[in-house]
Amino acid sequence: MTAMSSVLDKKYLKIPCSEIQLGARFSAPVFFEDGKNMFLAEGKTAKQYHINALKRWKIPYLLSFGHKIDSENLALDENFDDVSEVEELEEI
Repeated sequence: MTAMSSVLDKKYLKIPCSEIQLGARFSAPVFFEDGKNMFLAEGKTAKQYHINALKRWKIPYLLSFGHKIDSENLALDENFDDVSEVEELEEI
């Protein structure tokens, strides 16, 4: 058994890179095709530089145990406040 076949035996969802669009989020971490190196953390938004990297590196697909989160039904994390302005710190 090769390392690659053991990775795919774990029942990862295989995600074609063509489905990774700006703003995409997943319910679990997303990994490169090796199943070890993380591409995108759980709940984090895919940015343009993520998409550019996939194209530049010619990555055919990604792997995840999760599913794509529907942005229309995305509930905000109650413990996370989006920062709109940063206050300057006082010097000691």
